[in-house]
Amino acid sequence: MNATDRTPADLLRSALAADPGRPLVTFYDDATGERVELSVATFANWVAKTANLLQGDLGAEPGDRLALLLPAHWQSAVWLLACASVGVVAEVGGDPAGADLVVSGPDTLEEARACSGERIALALRPLGGRFPQPPAGFADYAVEVPGQGDRFAPFVPVDADGPGLVVGGEELSYAELVARAAEDAAKGGYAGGRVLSGLGYDTWDGLSAGLYGALATGGSVVLCRNLDRLAPEALAQRVESERVTHTV
Repeated sequence: MNATDRTPADLLRSALAADPGRPLVTFYDDATGERVELSVATFANWVAKTANLLQGDLGAEPGDRLALLLPAHWQSAVWLLACASVGVVAEVGGDPAGADLVVSGPDTLEEARACSGERIALALRPLGGRFPQPPAGFADYAVEVPGQGDRFAPFVPVDADGPGLVVGGEELSYAELVARAAEDAAKGGYAGGRVLSGLGYDTWDGLSAGLYGALATGGSVVLCRNLDRLAPEALAQRVESERVTHTV
């Protein structure tokens, strides 16, 4: 983290400049057996493509509200950083009826239909796979994102002091988010480390430990979904094989 980094997008740019090849997000789904590892460069590429989709095809502008109806997942992390790149306010678990756009997983499609704006659906299948049949009224993220550009530039500079994230009923600016994530990592003793997190993304603690803390301090995340399905001995083996320094 550089002293001038005041938004999550700033943090990602600094991480990319420092060491693009290092792991940033390693994702496990213990219900499907999926494992995905994204280096800083690969993650940043997904973010750029998603931000281009958001700003270009979906017409999102700074200050727009996006209801993010996704679990803790590597694609959720991508969307959070894409929103920050454009200046869109990500409302985690937000009300689609009051949002300008909605991004939904396969389990929240009915709820997401309350949004009168653009609707994107993610199948959350292994390897970022698409829906066998696109849900009516939604664009399939896995179909739309591959053709987007690999570099992103916002039409309007992102205001670090403007609203950036809403989670658990609390709204944070991008600057507040960055500062709090760095503070959490320092207090938790995992600044710059490799954190295994089984927390959801529906709370600040889950977002901080499972994404933002790593970005703010040069660390990395082993993000685990359905961790309760993993036997204790298998968890211990994962901690060892992934060189985890801190478990949440």
